Amino acid sequence: MRLLKTMIHPDVEPASPRVLRRQAARGIVLREEQILLLYTERYDDFSFPGGGVDDGEELLDGLRREVEEETGAQDIKILRDFGYIEEYRPFWKPEYDLMHMTSHFFVCDVAHELREAKMESYEHANGMRPVWVDLREALAHNRDVMHRQDSKMGLSIQRETFVLETVEQELF
Repeated sequence: MRLLKTMIHPDVEPASPRVLRRQAARGIVLREEQILLLYTERYDDFSFPGGGVDDGEELLDGLRREVEEETGAQDIKILRDFGYIEEYRPFWKPEYDLMHMTSHFFVCDVAHELREAKMESYEHANGMRPVWVDLREALAHNRDVMHRQDSKMGLSIQRETFVLETVEQELF
């Protein structure tokens, strides 16, 4: 799988010895001009369905589980890998200096009809919901949100927007 980008938060030193490593899997689900994303009210942004892979869980199994939980998608077919992003960001637990997250992106297909999503409590609290949205509208929206935020904004919206840009360039 190809490296799409390495992102380093300005407040961390990647060579730190106290690093939490985390693997994540995220789905790129396209249907004509639409893409299946998660809209989060709290942050007013769009992101790809997916998330952390559990200990002992295979990457593709984690992808299927996360996409189904967050979107209600069924019959998830993984068509191909798209690439990965390496992130180094601050972490809130005192035993770690930072988190090194590798987000693996895969192009997927899903059944036409979505069932009810099974969001975690924090996802509900943040107002997260699955949406089919025009890719270019989602991209413009995230760019606008980034433009309005200060320089200390998190890496997540930067990661998601970068991948949306890459999807637009390569798959549209």
